[in-house]
Amino acid sequence: MMTKDTAETFALRALAWIMGQDDLVGLFLGSTGASLDDLKNNAADPEFLGAVLDFVLMDDAWVIQLSQDMGIPADHVMQARAALPGGQTVHWT
Repeated sequence: MMTKDTAETFALRALAWIMGQDDLVGLFLGSTGASLDDLKNNAADPEFLGAVLDFVLMDDAWVIQLSQDMGIPADHVMQARAALPGGQTVHWT
């Protein structure tokens, strides 16, 4: 099981990965309603970091690409999400 601190660090790395993907930056900002300033101001907020991982988890291709680029197993994304606020709740809708 991943610790909260490890999950937060992982989510920050995932945020940096998103920002490095030209095709995902605008989509991420649009779907979260966040601005670039919001990213800077909320990067330490565990709930915001959970939203970062929620975004990545929306598409299996993103999960696979992130895990390949980071050199980690794909299930680390879900493990990190589960360790952050709101990750314990299963949503079936």
